[in-house]
Amino acid sequence: MRLINIDKNLSVPKYKQIILSIESAIAQNRLKRNEKLPSINKISLEFSLSRDTVLLAYDVLKKRGIIYSILGKGYFIKSIDFSFEQRIFLLFDELNTFKEEIYNAFLSTMNNAAQIDIFFHHFNKKMFQKLINESNGNYSKYIIMPTNFENAIDSIKLLPKDDVFILDQTNSTLCDYPSIHQNFKKNIYDSLATGKTLLEKYSKLILIFPGFREPLGMVEGFKIFCSDLNFENQIIESFDGNLILKGEVYIIPNDKDLVNVIEQAQRQNLIIGTDVGIISYNDKPLKKVVVNGITTISTDFFAMGKILATMILDNSKLQIENECKLIVRNSL
Repeated sequence: MRLINIDKNLSVPKYKQIILSIESAIAQNRLKRNEKLPSINKISLEFSLSRDTVLLAYDVLKKRGIIYSILGKGYFIKSIDFSFEQRIFLLFDELNTFKEEIYNAFLSTMNNAAQIDIFFHHFNKKMFQKLINESNGNYSKYIIMPTNFENAIDSIKLLPKDDVFILDQTNSTLCDYPSIHQNFKKNIYDSLATGKTLLEKYSKLILIFPGFREPLGMVEGFKIFCSDLNFENQIIESFDGNLILKGEVYIIPNDKDLVNVIEQAQRQNLIIGTDVGIISYNDKPLKKVVVNGITTISTDFFAMGKILATMILDNSKLQIENECKLIVRNSL
């Protein structure tokens, strides 16, 4: 029995007939894992098809994880399980409480509509580039967290443009890609503006900004807010035993610095929320109770994951800013 069957009288596109032929051969055990497929040229000549038609069929099978290619050797069967029509490459920066919330919301909303493979680059640019390069051509959709990597576009643009979605952070070089993201510049400005009356009790705003993982938009929005409303301000890279002065407000993206500020305030017998103010980033249940409640600037991570999955399922090409708000508690 022939491996590939093409009926030119059918309305089914020729590339889909190639796909169906290979799937049928796998289902009938006529093709096994790692078995070599006919070359693109051989199928093209045998059925008088363009090479592009055959290549399209192989690309679809490759994205679905059914076949793989070896340069100079050809195409081979990778998997005999093709229950999923979509395979999704999900590249996160790291796994933490907030990213886990995004992932769980994404997973539940997808509801087994695709195979989802998750990877982490851990803020390592070489790992970021490596994972993207190795995944290219093997998935039907690519979801990328580019963090604040400079020139992340150089790696991302190697992927099929119509299949890429940007998550959490974006920038002007990625403006052509659909995304669900935070507008960090706008969010910090609007959140501080919401708490303006409370901030006026204090004499100075201090942003702790290590700059390794944190979005640069935070700094921009902070500077503009302080300039527009005439707040004395300072930006420091870290907090490690610094002396806290009464009347200072600390805006803290990193939870390690949050702990250090709280401990130093306690050592100096300062009252948090009266002598010194604290605004933390990213809300979590523990921050509701620590030192009678920590004020936070936070987005809805569950909504982010749910919106992302909906975009994938609907194949919508939107650019959506996820909602962010100031949650006021006793630390301010």
